[in-house]
Amino acid sequence: MPRILIAECKQEVSTFNPVLSGYEDFTIRRGDEIIQYHRGVRSEVGGALSVFDATPGLELVPTYSAHFITSGGTLADAAFQRIAGELLAGVKSAPAVDGVYFSLHGAMATQSEGDPEGYLLAEVRRILGEQVPMVISLDLHGILTDRMLEHSDAAVAFHTYPHVDFFSTGQRAAKLLLRILAGEVRPVTAKVTVPALVRGDELITDTGSIRHAVNAAKATEQSPGGLSAAMMWGNPFTDVPALASNSFVVTNNDPVRAEREALRIANVFWEHHQKMRVPLMSLADAACIAKENQSGTVVLVDAADATSSGASGDSNAILRALAETGYQGSALIPIVDPGAVAAAFAAGVGNPVRTTVGGALDQGRFAPLPIEGCVRLLSDGSFHSETTRELWAAGKTAVVQAGNFTLIVTSRPVSLYDRALFLAHGQDPKNFGAVVVKSPQCEPHMFRAWAARYVDVDAPGSTSANLRSLGHTRCPRPIFPLDPDVKFTPQVKLFQRPRYN
Repeated sequence: MPRILIAECKQEVSTFNPVLSGYEDFTIRRGDEIIQYHRGVRSEVGGALSVFDATPGLELVPTYSAHFITSGGTLADAAFQRIAGELLAGVKSAPAVDGVYFSLHGAMATQSEGDPEGYLLAEVRRILGEQVPMVISLDLHGILTDRMLEHSDAAVAFHTYPHVDFFSTGQRAAKLLLRILAGEVRPVTAKVTVPALVRGDELITDTGSIRHAVNAAKATEQSPGGLSAAMMWGNPFTDVPALASNSFVVTNNDPVRAEREALRIANVFWEHHQKMRVPLMSLADAACIAKENQSGTVVLVDAADATSSGASGDSNAILRALAETGYQGSALIPIVDPGAVAAAFAAGVGNPVRTTVGGALDQGRFAPLPIEGCVRLLSDGSFHSETTRELWAAGKTAVVQAGNFTLIVTSRPVSLYDRALFLAHGQDPKNFGAVVVKSPQCEPHMFRAWAARYVDVDAPGSTSANLRSLGHTRCPRPIFPLDPDVKFTPQVKLFQRPRYN
């Protein structure tokens, strides 16, 4: 009976967020708890389990899962050492296995390690030896390093943005692992690194120009002899030595084709890269648009404070701009501020509260804003993602009505790439004149499809689409758009596990 080891370690960070992530920012699961949880959600591990469960004669060996509660700042070394130690101890104590499925994100960084995922894969390989096949799944915002490919047999990555293929990505990874175990295929991977950091609507895989590269990758993966392929454009806010965009192709022991297709996908991407930027509107102009709007909802996109990309979540920049502009309409705004939450809990539902909001975490960018309001709702901040049904934990949370502003104030950041935080606290965005959305992209039906105006705001923050404002120091240079006149001279690297030679 073949045994398959399952492990997970996922986080996406912004190294420009001054607040370090810690061990407490992860949900840790061990053993059967991993199986029980992921069978109920639409995650990558959940997708892999759906394949394994349907395959007779497999024994699953769930070991360790460290899943980020939300993206955040650079992971503290001590926290990573603890997570890595626990994960590797779980692998060491597992019975002998025949294969490994490892769910990763790909955009983690610690204080001293720029490639934590590569480190973990190298250590797992050292424990299990060269003969055990290992397939990894990745977010397309991951940073694909050589070390990751050197120590895994094959990688599988998302094909959609906004992400809706968590589950199917896990399924693809599991199916590929089973084919390797059966001796049907001998994976070889080609990777091409592209000197570009990209953002914006052109990255929407259904409609943007990125679809040409993504569709080329999907067609390659689905063709005879194709095993996996993707265009990964990384997380521009994870400033590490390997930061870049990457195409990769995995074929069945056909290095020539893998090279050719990886180069083709990378060239298609480069053909369109100049368009992959966000036209941003100043804070003052965005606030004026909201003020002058007569009907419907103006969605103010604060991607600079996107917690799903690693920002702190405590920006009050748009709230301040609306107040200073004299905006009189209703507005719904999420913000992270544990002190303001504590004040609301001390006041109690229905009672007045005087406090400050914002500037509690990223104090170099934001200053606390005094408010007076009324506490409308208090909660424990636990709710399920609208997209995957994963459990988010925002900590104690308060809904505070401060004049015409409805503030959902959380104790800790959570991912905001859907409407779950709003809806879980009784607030329908359609009922407001303005809504601040702290995510660069959400599925269209959530906001864009019905908004009267959809405005990308040039606000300060550690995940700003104004990439030149952030101050990259570690990524390779020159790189688009940080430098002028960047040239792309395609080079391909090949990877194949020694056991296939």
